[in-house]
Amino acid sequence: MNKRKSILVFAKAQFSAFAGGIIDYLVMLACTELLHIHYTISIAIGGIVGAVFNFSVNRYWTFNASEASKNPVGGQLLRFIFVVTGSILLKSSGTWLFTTYLHIDYKISRIIVDIIVSLGFNYVLQSYWVFKKKPPTDLPVV
Repeated sequence: MNKRKSILVFAKAQFSAFAGGIIDYLVMLACTELLHIHYTISIAIGGIVGAVFNFSVNRYWTFNASEASKNPVGGQLLRFIFVVTGSILLKSSGTWLFTTYLHIDYKISRIIVDIIVSLGFNYVLQSYWVFKKKPPTDLPVV
């Protein structure tokens, strides 16, 4: 992938992550503040809702990885579930650690942890593992 395309894909991934993150964050707030669910559980609930949005946007727009013959959804979805599970565990535990030991409000802790996890975990695994394009198999024989 050339440098310009890489930058575009990175920008699209960050936009997708931001939009999914807003959904995720709002669900977390609603679950914690309105339903009185512990914030670590609310993070998991929001993470699942945000993940559904994020997978769809990333598959069809960010990474353009929806060509059924080359990139079946089943394999991508399974890999995505592993990434989301890891992401939710990192976000829940990281937020809990920041809140408990640094005495930062969970809403602020969550944003700090989200930035770290989004850039250092989610983007890397989604671009190089989940939505990695397979090389064409119909190359002419020379």
